[in-house]
Amino acid sequence: MNETRLARLADRDEDYQRLGIQRGQVELWEDGIRTSGGPGSYEWWYFDSHLEDGSSLVITFYTKWMLQPKGPEAPMVMVNLDRPGRPSRQVTIHATPEEFGASKERCDVRVKDCYFRGDLHSYQIKVEAEGLTVEAELVGQVPSWRPATGFSFFGARDEHTFAWMPAVPQGKVTVTLTEKDSAPQTLTGVGYHDHNWGDVVMSKLLNHWYWGRAQAGPYSVIAAYLYATKEYGRTELPQILIAKDGEIVADQSSKVRLVLEDVTTDPKSQKPVANRVIYDYTQDERVRYRVIFQRRETILDQKLADTVTGLKHVLALMARVDGAYLRFSGDVTVEKYEAGQLVERASDPGIWELMYLGHVE
Repeated sequence: MNETRLARLADRDEDYQRLGIQRGQVELWEDGIRTSGGPGSYEWWYFDSHLEDGSSLVITFYTKWMLQPKGPEAPMVMVNLDRPGRPSRQVTIHATPEEFGASKERCDVRVKDCYFRGDLHSYQIKVEAEGLTVEAELVGQVPSWRPATGFSFFGARDEHTFAWMPAVPQGKVTVTLTEKDSAPQTLTGVGYHDHNWGDVVMSKLLNHWYWGRAQAGPYSVIAAYLYATKEYGRTELPQILIAKDGEIVADQSSKVRLVLEDVTTDPKSQKPVANRVIYDYTQDERVRYRVIFQRRETILDQKLADTVTGLKHVLALMARVDGAYLRFSGDVTVEKYEAGQLVERASDPGIWELMYLGHVE
C-alpha cells in the first residue's frame, strides 16, 4: 500500500533556516528571480488593479507558461484589460530566452521592451503591444508579506515546492493607457503585486484554488484557499492576510475556515463555482473576522486547453486537459465580531479567481 503524501505550509523554525529567510521580514532579493528556468520550474510576477472609472487591469510576466514547465524558458507577458462598456482585451507577448532578463537581487524583469521592476514598495511596469501601451506605477500602502516562509511543501520528504510572496498586498496605482488612435488617459486606483514560483507542473500538486484580494474601507485583504491533489491527500492549505489602516491584524493560516455558499455549475467549464466565498477567521475567544466575496459577474472564463494554439491545443485536448481559469468581480465585505457581536463592517468592489488545474474530484 502506498504511503499517503501530504502537503504543508513551511512554517517551522527549520524551514526558515533552510530557506535563509527571516520571520516577519521580507527582503528585497525575495522578489528577484528564484528559479533557474530549468525543466520543471516556472515563475511569474503578477499585478492587478481596480481603477477609478471601473476598469480592471491585470499584467503578468512569466518565465514560461505555467502549464508547460518541463520545457526551456519561453518568456511571455499577458495583459487583461476590462473597461466599462467595452469588449475585454487580452494581449499576449511571446519572447525568446535571449529577450528575457531578470535580476536575482530585486524585482527587475524584462521581456522584450516590456519591464516590471521595483523595490518592495514602489514598482514601475510598462507593456506595449497590439496598439495598446500601458504604463503603471504602484506604491505600497501595506508592507510586503508572505504566509510564514511563503513556501508550501509537497511530499513525505518535502520533495516539491509551490511558493507565493505578496510584495505589495495593497498599493496606490497610477496607470496611463494609450489605445490605438486615442489620446493617453491617466487613471488612479488600488493595486496589488505578488510573485509565484515552483519546481514542478502545478497540476501535479494542486487540484484547484480560490484566491482574491480587496480593499474594504480601512481593511486590506488577501485570501487564498488551496486544495492539493488526491496524490497529496487533498490537503487544504488556507492562507490569509487582513490589514487595517496599513497594519496587519490577522495572518495565521491555521485560524481560517472556508465556507462556500450558493454553488452552481459554470456552463462553459463545468466547474462548481461558489457565488459567495467566505473566509471565517477566529483570532481568539473574543475576536473573529469574516471576509465575504459576493460574485456579481464573471469577467474571464477560460479553458486552459484554449490558452495554447495549433498542435499544442490538439495535444492538450487529446491529453484531456480539463483545467479552467475564472476571474470574478463583485463586492468584498469585511466583518469584525467581538464577543459574538458585529462591531465593524466595510464593503468595496474586488476581484478574485478560481483556478481548476484538474478534474472535479
